[in-house]
Amino acid sequence: MIGKKLSQIRKEKGMTQEDLSDKAGINLRTLQRIEKGETEPRGNTLQLLCAALDVPLDSILEFGQTEDNGYLAFLHLSVLSFLLIPMGNILVPFILWTVKRDRIIGLHQQATGLISFQILWTLPAGACFFIFAFGKLESFNVGFTPLALLGVLYLFNVAYPIWIAVRISKGLVKNYYPEAVRFIR
Repeated sequence: MIGKKLSQIRKEKGMTQEDLSDKAGINLRTLQRIEKGETEPRGNTLQLLCAALDVPLDSILEFGQTEDNGYLAFLHLSVLSFLLIPMGNILVPFILWTVKRDRIIGLHQQATGLISFQILWTLPAGACFFIFAFGKLESFNVGFTPLALLGVLYLFNVAYPIWIAVRISKGLVKNYYPEAVRFIR
C-alpha cells in the first residue's frame, strides 16, 4: 500500500523513479521494489522518500486506511471485559488492535494509549485487591480501605472508557491518555 501511494505522489509531481531515487539518496532498485510492493520502506528510507516528495510521513502511513469511529468506540468499550474476564481490559483491546492494526486511521494511537493506561490501572487495582485479601487471610487489620479504593478504581475504569467511546462516536477522536504513561509506543 505504501509503495502505491509513493508511486502515485511521485507521478503527480512529475518525477521519474530515477529523479526520486537521486533526490532521496536511495538506490533505484530499492525504490522499484518499494513501488512494486515487494518490500515496505522502513525508518530512514521512508523518511528520505517523504522528504524528497515533500509530503508528511503521516499521509503515506495512513494510505489505504479508513475512518471507523465505531470500531474505535468499540475498542474503548472492550475494556469493560475486565468485569467478566481477568486481564480482559488488556487482552481484548490488544486483540482488537492487532486484528485491524493497519486498516483504521487513529487505531494505533488509540490502542497504544488505551492498553498502556489499562496496564497502569491494573497495578494499583491489583495491589488493592492483594492488600485486602492478604490482610484478611493473615488477620491483619487493614480495614475496608483497600476494598473501597478498589471500588473507586473499578468505577473509574467503567465510566472513563464509556465517556471516551461516546465522544469518539460523536467524531471527537483525539488522544485521551497522557503520553507519559505509554508502555506501548
